[in-house]
Amino acid sequence: MSKAIEIENLSKKFQLGAIGTQNLRHWLQGLMSKDPRSKEEFWALQDISFDVAPGEVIGLIGRNGAGKSTLLKIISRISEPTSGKITLNGRVSSLLEVGTGFHPELTGRENIFLNGSILGMTRKEIKSKFDEIVDFSGVEKFIDTPVKRYSSGMYVRLAFSVAAHLEPEILLVDEVLAVGDHEFQKKCLGKMGDISTSGRTIIFVSHNMGAVAELCSRAILFEQGKLITDGTVDDTIGKYIQGSTGPDQGAFEPSPNEHAWFTKMELKRQDDLVHTLDLNHDFSLELTFEVRTPTDDLDVAVILMKGTQRVFFSIHKDQLETHFFAQGTHSFRMTLPSMYLTGGNYHFDIYLRRPSDGSHYDAQPQRIQFTVDELSLNTHHKGYAQKRGGLTIFPGEWKKVNE
Repeated sequence: MSKAIEIENLSKKFQLGAIGTQNLRHWLQGLMSKDPRSKEEFWALQDISFDVAPGEVIGLIGRNGAGKSTLLKIISRISEPTSGKITLNGRVSSLLEVGTGFHPELTGRENIFLNGSILGMTRKEIKSKFDEIVDFSGVEKFIDTPVKRYSSGMYVRLAFSVAAHLEPEILLVDEVLAVGDHEFQKKCLGKMGDISTSGRTIIFVSHNMGAVAELCSRAILFEQGKLITDGTVDDTIGKYIQGSTGPDQGAFEPSPNEHAWFTKMELKRQDDLVHTLDLNHDFSLELTFEVRTPTDDLDVAVILMKGTQRVFFSIHKDQLETHFFAQGTHSFRMTLPSMYLTGGNYHFDIYLRRPSDGSHYDAQPQRIQFTVDELSLNTHHKGYAQKRGGLTIFPGEWKKVNE
């Protein structure tokens, strides 16, 4: 059987001193601080090889800057590789970032027909899908409005709907699904599941390990431009969580951008850094982090995960009446009350988000990790003397009520 995608010895090099859309800031910094003629080389991808079978759903995971998005841009022909070869067998549709794929001056209706034409579809074929696309996106009221007036959430809802419904053989989806509400994200995952069962191929980039585990049959881990692991979803996510990209409590080297970024994270219990918790005792945790930001358009999302399962989710604006970020560097503390977690490995996924559409300024999945000791037959925690399934132990009381 022929492959949907074949990637052979692929590498991509950037010259950070060169003038370009992505490298203008680096060039200006070089102009101000050193000889502007010097050029710093950066290998975003190094000797990448793998194949994708028709109908396969693959998750690409790794920290920011690992090379995932660069690979998708090369597959979608937005960028050219420095060396190596890609062979595609099928029509490709990509949803890589908000702002690509649509003409801002055209209406939603016009962009649907434009995208369909680019994919080689006839007017009749596009028309047959039009109502389904608009209904799925939920932007029917604004379908004849130029998309430059759409919010980021509206934009990506229509962009995803177009990409998913115009029947590409290969669909490329980047972290853009972080934009939008939880219900729409569930719809997107369901639609991608439908696409995969119809025999089409999906490559999915995400920091959401739960989504990767739910959707993908295989996952590939990237680190600093190199392919580290290619295997089952559970094995690859486990390597990601426990591997060399693992927790660095305290200060760390950030990935600064023009919006906001984290500079420090710690998890403590009674003033001690936490790595292992003993279930024989009640405990509360304090999660502290430092944020540097030039904007006040900011929220923090904190998710506690056990493997690929979500234990809880919190956004600070849900607890506070007003935003308290301002320009500068700020430290914050989140206190988690006494919890009854079952044994196993846990981690926090922490994001800086734009409140208006939920898009990420900075993502730090798996930065903070800890282990809860397993319950055993000879230990007692609130009366429980054996291992229990599930994520938490509920310390409720049982009483018999006479009828």
